Amino acid sequence: MKKINNSVIALSLFIGIANINAQEKKQLSLDEAVRLGIQNSKNLKIDAAKIEEATADLLEAKNKQLPDFKLSGQYMRLTNAKVDVKFLNESGSGGGVASPKSVFLGQANLSMPIYAGGRIKYGIESAKYLVEASKLSTENDKTSIAYNVAQAYNNLFKANQSIKVLEENLTASNQRDETFLKMENNGLIARNDRLKANLQTSDIELQLLEAKNNYNIANINMDLLLGIPETTIIEVDPNYIDEAEDAKPVDYYLNEAQQNRKDLQALSQQRRAAELGSRAAKAENLPTIALTGGYIAADAPNFLTVYNAVNVGIGIQYNLANIWKKNSSLRQSKAREKQLEASNELLNDNIKLDVNREYQNTNYSKQRIAVFEKSAIQANENYRITKNKFDNGLATMTELLDADAAQISANVGVINAKADAALAYRKLLQTTGTLTIK
Repeated sequence: MKKINNSVIALSLFIGIANINAQEKKQLSLDEAVRLGIQNSKNLKIDAAKIEEATADLLEAKNKQLPDFKLSGQYMRLTNAKVDVKFLNESGSGGGVASPKSVFLGQANLSMPIYAGGRIKYGIESAKYLVEASKLSTENDKTSIAYNVAQAYNNLFKANQSIKVLEENLTASNQRDETFLKMENNGLIARNDRLKANLQTSDIELQLLEAKNNYNIANINMDLLLGIPETTIIEVDPNYIDEAEDAKPVDYYLNEAQQNRKDLQALSQQRRAAELGSRAAKAENLPTIALTGGYIAADAPNFLTVYNAVNVGIGIQYNLANIWKKNSSLRQSKAREKQLEASNELLNDNIKLDVNREYQNTNYSKQRIAVFEKSAIQANENYRITKNKFDNGLATMTELLDADAAQISANVGVINAKADAALAYRKLLQTTGTLTIK
């Protein structure tokens, strides 16, 4: 039985060590994390497919300006066909009735567009704008991904720093519990006071468990966001919260947004494409002219043989129904233009709101740092004074524990405030379209 228990213990230790080794640790700066996030983004893969689709539409539009060349051939077997050639009968030469058993017909037709009312030209230009719009939309998505990664990185940083602070305080609290136990045994403090201290230690343990749980969730979320194995433990750069720059005047960020927002630029390209689409729709009411050419060969044995029948000419096509039918394509295109114009106005308003809001949030987050740092200094000093009073019998256990809890909360608050300020600055950069990889 003892041997079995030893085997179980050994197996458990082996599995535990294997699990630890299976978890790879990866140290990443924020910029490295953003690069990975963009490189492995599922959304960007969808965007790449959309660019390919828009490029294919452009190729289709360009193909319309190239000539069409068609070959066709037919072989027909005839059953008791009687062919009466009238002009042969009238000439008196006789033999005007023939009975061919088969007919072969071959044709080659060439059509080169010369004039289409601008439909081909406008179609090509419109497709080019739509390709550029797709590319700009992809760049806009990259900015969003960069911020999402920064947000996940920030959550991981806050959880990690909270764990460090709570672990330090838990160690100090355990040491204090040991001291209070000795004091209780020597009759220096009451059992109730010692239990209050133990209760606070348990509370710190619960906070630590919650912080570790938050860290594990944030780590898995970060792994999935970066496209790396979810067992990877990411080690964040503790100095990244000091990278934020001093905010410039709000007008500076508003101008930056007008110049750099890719979604605004993409919408501009879509509006140009819609304008050209309306011109192409108008051209539907115009005739089309094409250069045509062809070759015909035919053979009906014992009756008719045709070869070298080459033809060249100009073909004109005009749909007279356009005179009484309404141009629905033009109306649809005009409606599309109005939609995009309204969307452009709405987007400009949203940009102004976003920039102003995030500018205020950035200033607010920096002011919070100063307040939390002041609170931390006060809380630490208060704990030092209360501890000194307690040691001299001038403060109660409750006062000491309250001072310690306030100290922990204030120190964690400073870290969180700095992290939130760093993230708020990046959010401001995102609203201006200038959040990039360094």
